[in-house]
Amino acid sequence: MNLEEMQALAINALEDMKAQEITVLDVRGKSSMVDYMIIATGNSTRHVKSIAANLFKEFKDAGNQPLGIEGEDNGEWVLVDLADIVVHIMQRDVRDFYNLEKLWGVEEGMAEESSGI
Repeated sequence: MNLEEMQALAINALEDMKAQEITVLDVRGKSSMVDYMIIATGNSTRHVKSIAANLFKEFKDAGNQPLGIEGEDNGEWVLVDLADIVVHIMQRDVRDFYNLEKLWGVEEGMAEESSGI
C-alpha cells in the first residue's frame, strides 16, 4: 500500500467514527521518522479510544500491521503509529493546549483539512 492509499484509509477510518477536525500535516523535511501526521478530535475519552481502536483494526484488516498505539489507557490523547503516518487523536482541550500544527511549524493554509465532518 502506498503512502496516498494509507492516508486515504486513515482518513476514512477516522471519518467512519465521526472524528472531528481531521487535519493532515506534511512533515517531510521536518521529521526523519514520519512523512505525515494526521490530527483528529474526539469528543470524549470513550470516543477517542473508539476512534483509535477502529483505525488500528482497519489497518490490520487491510493487511497492514500498525507499529503501535499509545495513550489508550488514558484516552485524552491516543497516538497510532502507522509507520510513515502517525495519527494523533485528541480531546478538544488537549488539542488546543498542545497545538501540534503550530508546534510543527505548519503555517495557516499548509495543513490540509479533510473534507469530511
